[in-house]
Amino acid sequence: MDSRPKIENGSKAPDFTLSDLHDEQHSLTDYTGQIVIINFWSAECPWSSRADELILEYLPTWGEGVIYLPIASNVNESRELITGEAKARNLSCLLLDVNLQVADQYGAVTTPHIFVIDEQGILRYQGALDDVTFRQRTPTINYMEMAVNAILNNSSPEPAIIPSYGCTVIRATP
Repeated sequence: MDSRPKIENGSKAPDFTLSDLHDEQHSLTDYTGQIVIINFWSAECPWSSRADELILEYLPTWGEGVIYLPIASNVNESRELITGEAKARNLSCLLLDVNLQVADQYGAVTTPHIFVIDEQGILRYQGALDDVTFRQRTPTINYMEMAVNAILNNSSPEPAIIPSYGCTVIRATP
């Protein structure tokens, strides 16, 4: 499998339009002027649940200039399961990528898989939330936080790409 990112950092993030759980449409371009954190999300993955907790903790410190768009793409997760888990995690918005169009467009491979897009719609960071893995359960570096803070301070995230870690995005059912 090719490990190179599907989209290069520094390029325009591909626009998309997806429905949320209330059937309202959201396009990436709706959020021009804000920093957007896209997270490919799962109702069943414990790594995804952990990511939601951390991201929701950070959002108030960043203010309205940063928006969180979790995207549910796993084909094996029912709308009922997704809705219940989104409510349990206090997610105000969760987008449904039922045909994996956006997951494929962005090259998402895990849940979570984070993409940070600046106010002009340029992809600035992609990959892991932090440095937690199966063997290292306590984070020492939060890559997403570093990326958002760098953009807020008008600098480039460093690092800008870290391999994502979590549960595999489910693209087919058995």
